[in-house]
Amino acid sequence: MPSVETFFGLLAVVAALTWLAQRIKIEYPILLVVGGLIIGFIPGLPTIQLNPDVVFLIFLPPLLYYEAFQSSIRDFRTNLRLITLNAVFLVIVTIAAVAIVAHALIPGLPWAAAVVLGAILGPTDETAAIAIASRLNVARRLITIIKAESLFNDATSLVIYNVALVAAVTGTFSWALGIWQLFIDAVGGVCIGLAVGWLMRIIRTRIDDLLLQNTVSLLTGYAAYYLADALHFSGVLAALTAGLYLGRHAETFTSPSSRIQITAQRDITLYLINGILFILVGLQLHPILNGLSIHMAPSRLLYLALLVSLTVILVRILWAFPAVYLPRVLSRRIRAAEGTPSWRNVVVASWTGLRGGVSLAAALAVPLTVASGAAFPDRPLILFLTFAVIFATLVVQGLTLQPLIRFLRITSETDDREETLARVKAARAAYAALGKLEGEPWADAAVVADLRGHLKTSLEHRTAARDHVLTPEQRRAAESLYRIRRELNDAQSRELVRLRNEGAINEATMTKIVRELDLQALEAEAGKP
Repeated sequence: MPSVETFFGLLAVVAALTWLAQRIKIEYPILLVVGGLIIGFIPGLPTIQLNPDVVFLIFLPPLLYYEAFQSSIRDFRTNLRLITLNAVFLVIVTIAAVAIVAHALIPGLPWAAAVVLGAILGPTDETAAIAIASRLNVARRLITIIKAESLFNDATSLVIYNVALVAAVTGTFSWALGIWQLFIDAVGGVCIGLAVGWLMRIIRTRIDDLLLQNTVSLLTGYAAYYLADALHFSGVLAALTAGLYLGRHAETFTSPSSRIQITAQRDITLYLINGILFILVGLQLHPILNGLSIHMAPSRLLYLALLVSLTVILVRILWAFPAVYLPRVLSRRIRAAEGTPSWRNVVVASWTGLRGGVSLAAALAVPLTVASGAAFPDRPLILFLTFAVIFATLVVQGLTLQPLIRFLRITSETDDREETLARVKAARAAYAALGKLEGEPWADAAVVADLRGHLKTSLEHRTAARDHVLTPEQRRAAESLYRIRRELNDAQSRELVRLRNEGAINEATMTKIVRELDLQALEAEAGKP
């Protein structure tokens, strides 16, 4: 395992590469995979040996839990058919295609190990694709489908991965037993995930401390995964189910402050896990290639990497159009209810099959040996091909996704009507509640009148935005209000820092008030026209 110095060195490298990615305006996962490749060939760096049994338990639970926590069940239902086709059937087809190609091209590779490789490369990583698509304002439905597909194809791939891994390690496999095991793993994992989610919801309703809320949030994914894994069920589905359940009920046990902190913690955790995984694989790649080159020519390695990468990419492209349009050809009801999506969006969706952290974790978790004590079949080659596919999809597809979206002239198919409607309804609810509070003996009349005026102006602005009748005067007034509030907050923050520096107030006082100002700034940012 890595030393403390190596671990902090990895963090420093991740931070430096992220800073560079921001400077040159590309998504950080793309630069991390390139940086990991380059760093692995720097002379004198330590060779890091990771325990495969520990990799999944450390890296995977928070990746799965947090990804599920921020997902929308409602959006999944709306796009259930296409999500199911992509997250289940496309994954199975991809696994089969990769396994067939790998088994045919790699002499002596057992079918079980070939399926393991296919399952490793099955799940997509939406991080870079979503960041690019969101920045270019593509259709919200497309972004929803990419996110949901990434979540559920993790489950499909990793459940098949576990079954194939057992077959590869033991050397025996029965189709009937394998399918039954898949079913038992899935049902057991979902049940444990629901139980852990329910228990954590009860616990968190009784916790007021923000630090404890953050800690319990981080531990939930591990708790669901470990318990399911210990009982020989699917830890992957347990972590995903717990995340979906708690994400659905988050407002019942979290406060505004805790939600802000937990969101920040989630983003940092996922960023560090993905970053460290990329660098760790990069550090292992050089010795792996040295070992492989003894038995295989570099040109042969490049040939295998190219064919497996093309298999992963082409299967998705060939799948995309039939999955979208064939149901509409076969069903008049689907055509009438959903219309026909633009072929441009289908092209973009076919080009978003980027691979990332989950595939890396799965590859690193492949055991070193099988039950007989022999080395796992072609484990170094599996690691190399995994990195090659991640490199091809993240770098080639990731860097060309933005030009592709611009070339196709794709713009948002939505006009934020849902968000505008939600803001109008919320403002009306506040206005109605204020009318009821007006009669309370403790409600100061001047305060009520001031708030009524503010809410009335806000409601008029929101309603005009919803109805697309926002006048230039209203827009200028809204922009002015936003800028004035921001300037006032900045002035207050500077004054608080000055008072702290002069010793007039302590650090805790400054931090508390600055946090309140930050929350006000977030509210103002949300209302920005």
